Amino acid sequence: MKLTWYGHSAFRVEFGEARILIDPFLTDNPTWDGGWEGPAEGCTHVLLTHGHGDHLGDAAAILEATGAQLVASFEIYAHLGVENANPGNHGGTVDCGGFTTSFVNAVHSSSVQVGNQIIYLGNPLGLILKAPGEPTLYHMGDTDIFGDMALINEIHEPDIGIVPIGDRFTMGAKSAAMACKRFFNFRTIVPCHYGTFPIIDPDAEAFKAEMGADASKVLVPRRGEAVEL
Repeated sequence: MKLTWYGHSAFRVEFGEARILIDPFLTDNPTWDGGWEGPAEGCTHVLLTHGHGDHLGDAAAILEATGAQLVASFEIYAHLGVENANPGNHGGTVDCGGFTTSFVNAVHSSSVQVGNQIIYLGNPLGLILKAPGEPTLYHMGDTDIFGDMALINEIHEPDIGIVPIGDRFTMGAKSAAMACKRFFNFRTIVPCHYGTFPIIDPDAEAFKAEMGADASKVLVPRRGEAVEL
């Protein structure tokens, strides 16, 4: 499995024939100046955790340009209006061809602003990706810590955790580290949702400090550089 981080919560995941973009906030991402065309090259799937602009990002343009399959909540699917879609909701698992995506809980909200109106787009999700011969990946989306993370670990046994740590809108360093250490047996932890805007934490240093003896599990990739997992 190859993973590329583009800042914030935007990732590209590659294995087998799959070229997956998760929460492709690229054009307006102040920590990424490479546009969406490069990250979207060969894209087969776009996975969305929720409808906020810093996660929906360039999804509509990428889906139109590539014909990739949208995997998201039913409400986001209806909002974007694309034909090639594979919607689901909490507790469900969908076959994406070569891998599956399971939808799990996230404690957050999901909406888009259109003019002066806020349009709610269903419930926020975490995403579990499974493929034969590959590590199980869990993108938490935007979330607080919650006790049923223990059930997510028991049911899905994720190896790789993509974990929001930036505080204010998601877990901060202390609660994110508590979630990882108390509820999961991650082999690798990739922090996200930090350093993008001045109002969230600027880096992953506090999170690594809170991880203590497990800090060696934390992988902080350089933006735009693929890493093998």
